[in-house]
Amino acid sequence: MKRDFLAMEEWSPEAIDGLLALAARCKRGELLGGLERKVLAMIFLDPSLRTRSSMETAMFLHGGHALALEPGKGSWAMETELDVVMDGTTVEHIIEAARVLSRYADALAVRSFPKGTDWGVERLDPTIRNFARFADKPVINLESARRHPCQGLADAMTMREHLGETVGKRFVLSWAWHPKALPTAVPASAAIAAAHLGMEVTIARPDGYDLDSEDYLAIETLATARGGSLHITDDLDGAIEGAHVVYPKSWGALTHFGRPEEERAGREGKRDWRLTQERMRSTAAGRGIAMHCLPVRRNVEVDGEVLDGPNSAVIDQAENRLHAQRALLLELIGNR
Repeated sequence: MKRDFLAMEEWSPEAIDGLLALAARCKRGELLGGLERKVLAMIFLDPSLRTRSSMETAMFLHGGHALALEPGKGSWAMETELDVVMDGTTVEHIIEAARVLSRYADALAVRSFPKGTDWGVERLDPTIRNFARFADKPVINLESARRHPCQGLADAMTMREHLGETVGKRFVLSWAWHPKALPTAVPASAAIAAAHLGMEVTIARPDGYDLDSEDYLAIETLATARGGSLHITDDLDGAIEGAHVVYPKSWGALTHFGRPEEERAGREGKRDWRLTQERMRSTAAGRGIAMHCLPVRRNVEVDGEVLDGPNSAVIDQAENRLHAQRALLLELIGNR
């Protein structure tokens, strides 16, 4: 039976711990090969820098091959709705694409951001779930409407490296102002990663910017099981004080999902929701680490002096995308 990687919390904590241990071995240079004559087919419905380059590099380092498709740019424009009359601009349907690529490749990896105007539909993660439904080979989520589990793996790996013991330490996911509404996949996955590590997870956000209630439940359930907790607040400075990790990230108001003008109005007057050097000085002994998935809007989400300063872990975090994904690929399709 094939094994998909669509969300961290859908794998057992023991399996995630195993991946993190394997990733550490990859980073130490202990594992070579293992993906000879293996093919990863990547479908990018949305752009990428770290995800694409790290996945391609991971396959190369272990003797495999990655092919990248960008529907509408070199491959046919793809239709992702199931029950439609295809008399518009799309040419290739998700069902045939998933089935054909399953004949060519050992695993599929898909990136697809939310496109619609109805959160009630998008919260079901239809594109990534339908790829998994129709593909005969494992499907890896490279960021969907709801989750970015590969980023979550790298986040967990980075926090373990910097903090050592993580149980009971304080992780703050802080909402940040941004010129446009962004998806909730990364912030939810970052909080799930911290919950997996047994941290005291605090989500600091303005009123009206809650994550999906199902996400809160997943975070709290996992955190409690692993020795941590979940707290939600609108007090940014109070949340950051004494924190061991601060992870600023913007996301849009789900109550105004698909209505950009209304959502934009809700962000007015909130530009002070930004990670500054002064706020970093209030972290645990002034040595808390600053994290971000990248790309980041400098001096909008995070001040440049924080990103370039001694508390920044963002480049380590980006590097760990490579090692975490090496482990994931070896686990899913590696030659044993």
